[in-house]
Amino acid sequence: MSPSEIRELRATLKCTARELAATLGIDHSEVTAWEQGGRFPTKKLVSDMVKLSLLGPEAICRKSKRQTGNAARGTSRLADPALWEIIIKLAENPAFFDQVQKLSESYGHSGDPDKSQ
Repeated sequence: MSPSEIRELRATLKCTARELAATLGIDHSEVTAWEQGGRFPTKKLVSDMVKLSLLGPEAICRKSKRQTGNAARGTSRLADPALWEIIIKLAENPAFFDQVQKLSESYGHSGDPDKSQ
């Protein structure tokens, strides 16, 4: 992926270098170095960026200044390409879906105060 393609991706995703880096789980200086042509992303990171481009701006981890630590963890996972790989596997494999559904019964969610973790 060329420096101009990375800049174009950020424009498409409407994100800063810092937001793209946070979403990819890397330091923002890496994204800056890619855009300047000093370094290039690995194949895995290129693949992750392609997935992000397909998901659109909603896939970017946007953390407000008020969100710290684990407070933003829940919905920020939506930006994680690994989550979407798991969702695809769930959709494609009924037995896997059944196993995860059974496991999920012991977990709550933020809207269920009796079962939230």
